[in-house]
Amino acid sequence: MPFEITMPQLGLTMEQGAVVEWYVAEGDSISEGQEIFSVETDKSVVSVEAHQEGILARLLVPAGQTVPVGTCLAVGVAPGESLPADWQPSQAAESQAPAAEAQAAPEAVPAAESAATGGTTQASWKARSLARDAGLDLREIVGSGPGGRIVAADVTAVTRAPAAAPAPEATPVAANLAASLGLDLSRVAGSGPQGKITQADVLEAAAAVIRRAPTAAAAPAEPAGTLPEVAKTTPLKGVRKIVSEGMANSVHTTARVTLFREVDAGELARLRQRFADRGLKVSYNDLLVQICAVALREHPEANARLGEGQIEHLDRINIGLAVDTDRGLLVPVVHNADRLTIPQIATESARLIQAAREGRSLPDELRGGVFTITNLGMLGVDGFTPVINLPECCILGVGRIVRKPVVVDAQDTIAVRPMLTLSLVFDHRVLDGAPAARFLDRIAQLVEDPMLLLAL
Repeated sequence: MPFEITMPQLGLTMEQGAVVEWYVAEGDSISEGQEIFSVETDKSVVSVEAHQEGILARLLVPAGQTVPVGTCLAVGVAPGESLPADWQPSQAAESQAPAAEAQAAPEAVPAAESAATGGTTQASWKARSLARDAGLDLREIVGSGPGGRIVAADVTAVTRAPAAAPAPEATPVAANLAASLGLDLSRVAGSGPQGKITQADVLEAAAAVIRRAPTAAAAPAEPAGTLPEVAKTTPLKGVRKIVSEGMANSVHTTARVTLFREVDAGELARLRQRFADRGLKVSYNDLLVQICAVALREHPEANARLGEGQIEHLDRINIGLAVDTDRGLLVPVVHNADRLTIPQIATESARLIQAAREGRSLPDELRGGVFTITNLGMLGVDGFTPVINLPECCILGVGRIVRKPVVVDAQDTIAVRPMLTLSLVFDHRVLDGAPAARFLDRIAQLVEDPMLLLAL
């Protein structure tokens, strides 16, 4: 009896999904639990398993098409059976273009263009995994999938490509001279022992290039006031579209206020080192998740959001971590952070961050946050004013740790201390300035004396 393979609901609020890649073709055998296709939701790409054994008899929705949850994507039959001629899916896609048309209509920026321009590279989950294992840069691989998307076969082809010929031998002086002239040594004939390239060979090759080069005509001067032209475009879709709309909505609707606080991070660094000495990899973000969870539990007025005509105080402390990925900004959420130990937070955050960067986040792992931490310290930023991640009412910006001279006691003693700038941005519609300042003060206390966490 035929069985349908439908678009799954991967999150409580998921309404539609896009088929990214089919791992099987019509006529292929499939087994229960086998990954047969991948789905892209708003912010994640998830591989979907077959729910029973059989043969893929007909593929109805090709890769690249977006359909509602529950839509029949393909139909399978039991081994030895055939699909009845009059079979019809229980819920077909509203518009099922032929596979050839879907292949011709690009859904993403071609990978070749992306590599040349530094844009976001579109690749399947399997391709990313293979490239990561082989140490390959996806930006240097040309995709053959829909819209130039990189698929597993593209990565495999690169890994099987013959190794490049060894670079010709050259004397150190010749090599440095060629580099300064921008000359490719593989195009230079060597006259030294065993064909080694000498300085004279490089000079002769450079002179030959100059002799062959046509005289450059002077570029016509552009008239004053010439406007720049568009060099390339990137479709505003997927994660980029969600981030764009969310940030604009936040800026236009919230009454944002930013509080800055400089804190001594010396004890925080020592606590992190104590974990490292015990073989535990704990990041500053992990410590800050624990600190913010404690502060939110003590200051429930900050653990709130603006509802329809009311302020909603929440019963869970779920803390999001802003993560930079090649698909855009994602915010995976550490759920019930106040109930976890620091090592548990470190394990969970590492898992969530890796899944986000590999495009494997489940939709529910990116929802439910009540407070967000965004850290730009590793990029050399001292302080900044982040945008509130709606519907939350607060976000904490974290800068870099900088050693600087500060006054450390009542006797005006000056010492060099590792200082950290925190910036709390809050929505004044939900939270007033004084309680927000007390909330930030508690965060600062726990950063400067994190051993207080052990007594809580």
